[in-house]
This record gives sequence, C-alpha cells and structure tokens, in this order.
Amino acid sequence: MIRVGIDEAGRGPLAGPVAVGAVRFNRPLAIRAWHDSKQLTSAGRERWFAWLKIKQKSGALDWTVALISARQIDRHGLTVAIKLGIKRCLLGLAVDPANCRVWLDGGLTAPAEFKHQRTIIRGDEKKAVIALASVAAKVMRDHHMINCHQRWPEYGFFNHKGYGTSAHHSALRRHGPCPIHRRTFAPIKISKIK
Repeated sequence: MIRVGIDEAGRGPLAGPVAVGAVRFNRPLAIRAWHDSKQLTSAGRERWFAWLKIKQKSGALDWTVALISARQIDRHGLTVAIKLGIKRCLLGLAVDPANCRVWLDGGLTAPAEFKHQRTIIRGDEKKAVIALASVAAKVMRDHHMINCHQRWPEYGFFNHKGYGTSAHHSALRRHGPCPIHRRTFAPIKISKIK
C-alpha cells in the first residue's frame, strides 16, 4: 500500500497563504534521521528540500504543495482552507484512496474516501513521510513569501514570512494591510487599519 504523509505550514501568520504539503513514497525508503521543519534551520530545510527533488527525479517519491491564499482563508476560514489544501494535494499526487495509507500530522484529516488514514499527534516527529511533507510545505511557503517581498518590500516579508513580529506590526501601522494580509486575523481585524 502506498504511503502518503501530509502536514501544513503557515497556520498563524498575519499574511500570506497557508501551505499544505504531501509526500508519497513510491517504494520503501530508509531514512535514518529526520526532523520536523520547525526544528531545522532555513539551510537545513533547503537541504532536505533538495533531497526531495532528487528522490522525486529518481522515482522513489513524489511530492506536492498546495498554497491556499489569504483571500480564501478570509472567505472560508482556516480549517476549510487547510481541508481544501489536503484535497488538492491528494488529487495532485493522483493516489487511489483504496490503495493508499495517509498519515496526517496533528488534527488534520483527509477526505472521507481515504479509509486508511491516521492522524498522528506530533506526526512530523514520528513519521519521516510527514516530516518531509512539513519541509516541503514550509520551504514552498517561505519561497512564496520571499517573492511577495519583491512586490511589497515595505512589510519585510523576506525576514518574517508574514508572521506577527514587532517589525511586521510596525509596518502594518505605517502602511496598513496589503492584498495578501489575512483581514480576518487579529490584530488586523480588530485594529483601525483599513
């Protein structure tokens, strides 16, 4: 049975998308040591991301990331946005629900047709396939936010990737929100920022 791991990145930022990553092992892989993306440095995540690309080219695995926009998050809520990301990832990997074991981190769930799914608390620390999905989601989201920095440099997305740092709060006070800010998130929602 094919194994798929799923995790998300970017649940809490004030700006940018939430990213859902999925990795499918096409054959058994012996991975001796891995880390959840939050425990790695940026350079460490990039090394694992490069490894993912190499293994994808060899056919050992496949991976995909769905970026769900701030607009979608504002319109439907974060939970629905993440569910949409999970669905897009599983469609992108073209897996057969009947022949697929899906492991998800934390409180995530796959669509109901995936009968062989299991949510694992701190799964990114327990299953390599989930940890790799975490890396893919985090790196792709970070790359996206660096690209957003080119368009809106005044917010400093290159440094904080949309998270609520003091520098980001200062930029919001000076400039107000830009199109990728999550307008339903505090402090944007409860402030006088227009």
